[in-house]
Amino acid sequence: MNHLPKPAGEGLRTRVFQIIFESDTLLAKAFDIALIGAILASVLVVMLESVAAFRDGHAALFYWIEWGFTIAFTIELAVRLYCLERPLQYLKSFYGIIDLVAILPTWLALVVPGAQSLVVVRLLRTLRIFRVLRLMEFVGEGRLLLGALKRSSHQIFLFLFTVFMLVTIFASLVYLIEPEEAGFTSIPTSIYWAVVTLTTVGYGDITPVTPLGQAISVMVMLIGYSIIAVPTGVFSAEVIRSIRADRYSDEACPGCGHDRHEQRAKYCLRCGTWLDENTPDPRLPEQEQEAWWRAQDESDESDEDDDENASPPAR
Repeated sequence: MNHLPKPAGEGLRTRVFQIIFESDTLLAKAFDIALIGAILASVLVVMLESVAAFRDGHAALFYWIEWGFTIAFTIELAVRLYCLERPLQYLKSFYGIIDLVAILPTWLALVVPGAQSLVVVRLLRTLRIFRVLRLMEFVGEGRLLLGALKRSSHQIFLFLFTVFMLVTIFASLVYLIEPEEAGFTSIPTSIYWAVVTLTTVGYGDITPVTPLGQAISVMVMLIGYSIIAVPTGVFSAEVIRSIRADRYSDEACPGCGHDRHEQRAKYCLRCGTWLDENTPDPRLPEQEQEAWWRAQDESDESDEDDDENASPPAR
């Protein structure tokens, strides 16, 4: 099933669709660049607004700038829905949800009642930072990375489950060994220490004081160094496999059998054989090319006759 957005009919909607959803024209590229700039600028405004010195001195300026971005993104979303054949389907998609999250917090802040809800208003306004997720729409390699992550999710899950078991075992041992004065007051607290130690972060807020506990810490750190690269290697292998699948074809050369050609390759890298089986080799003389086409037509007619003469299936 094709989930790609489609334009709603011909005329103005199709023209608007080509500008917003495609990038093969100068106007469409200009729209994408302008939208990226607006997204980055809006995120920068949210970051600056979180600084007390800027917020206290320029509260009104931030207020009007944010409303300007909100109105602009609201109009942009309305235009997107206007030019689509199925606007509700787009709203249910990943990018449609991100578009809503980008504008809803500011509009919802209008209906949050009373000063007692200022904390909620602040939370809603902070959600505007998720506008940065809209940049994924403009990164062509983002789908490749997401696909590789999805294909390697099973191996990564097994790795994380193994790490969880190791963390739980070492945390329980240290909890039994170390005194409460050292900070190991419970197994969850010990798990926090084990995760910090296994990832070689080492905050130092909780440290073993007994020789046996320190020996376990050394063991956990060494294990962390040895396994930290496992998910990276699995994910990298999937990314490389995806790149090769997008770039190379698995079809074998009819001349030598070599099956590692680029998708757009016309001739075999090893023997120089013409690879496209649906057209004749353009290097052949015109007579041979015409003979190839005649043979192809005769083959198609023969296949049609075989289909007509074939006996009906038994009932």
